[in-house]
Amino acid sequence: MTIKPIRNEIDYDAALAEIDRLMGVAPGTVESDRLEVLVTLVERYESEHWAIDAPDPISAISHVMEARGLRQKDLAALIGSQSHASEILRRRRPLSLAMIRALTAEWNLPAEVLVREYELATA
Repeated sequence: MTIKPIRNEIDYDAALAEIDRLMGVAPGTVESDRLEVLVTLVERYESEHWAIDAPDPISAISHVMEARGLRQKDLAALIGSQSHASEILRRRRPLSLAMIRALTAEWNLPAEVLVREYELATA
């Protein structure tokens, strides 16, 4: 396979097949250089064609809670009240700066995700 830009799904599939073939080659060889270039091309193609947007803040909080086995009461303990936790999770109240700081510090959630704009539920 000649290394060339990945322009379509056929090129992409061929590059993936070649990467599979080259996996496990010895470092510092021509094959490892070829593997490195192909991986770079595939990563670029994937980022251009299948970019995954960061989740909105509430989806991120909900996912982390589910993954860590946390409940609404755990969020309430962190942000100060059960009613605020409920309103946050139901998208009826926006996150405050203090809440974002607490979630970043205690749950290690990235501030970049938490400060993103998101839709609040309408009454």
